[in-house]
Amino acid sequence: MSALNQRVFEQIADGLADRGYSVVDGFLTSTEVDQILQSDEFEKNKLHFRKAAVGKTDKQINEGIRGDYIQWIDPATASPGESAYLHRLRELIAYLNQNLFLSLKGIDLHRTVYPIGAKYQRHLDQFHHDDHRKLSVICYLNKAWKEQEGGQLRLYHTSGPLDVLPEAGTLVCFRSDQLEHEVLPAKRERYSLTGWITDRSY
Repeated sequence: MSALNQRVFEQIADGLADRGYSVVDGFLTSTEVDQILQSDEFEKNKLHFRKAAVGKTDKQINEGIRGDYIQWIDPATASPGESAYLHRLRELIAYLNQNLFLSLKGIDLHRTVYPIGAKYQRHLDQFHHDDHRKLSVICYLNKAWKEQEGGQLRLYHTSGPLDVLPEAGTLVCFRSDQLEHEVLPAKRERYSLTGWITDRSY
């Protein structure tokens, strides 16, 4: 593990232990973000992204609740940039297990596109009858994002709401069972790699 990753992982672990969330800049470099966005898996497959549904078993599409499009990532066929991101998340899992005494094992990850004006209403990421999602992880891919363009992730913490700009390279990590959150409408398309660190392997 590099010294840079060590510092970033320490920041994430401290935030999770103290507040239940952490926001770190530069989890992906500008070059890595470009590599992901320009890959065939992301750029050419946008036409094959599926409308995201609500619920685990009785899935329903409801644009009034969420308006994003997603495509699940198979680690075996991920682009080089996505593979590098997955490798970094696995290093993070090992660090959190060692330092926070967690039992994290797997990663569910998808590419996400929010069209202009799309949103995701306030919700929890952990399902009522499935508690395998332990940490939510979102890494943004939007360069030169401006506050007036909207699209913030709003975390509802006990100390008050926190808005996070979806700026390229920024990673947000938070407890899936504790922090309700929403995605505010944006004035430009909004891209991310969105996923969950779970307590089971796949």
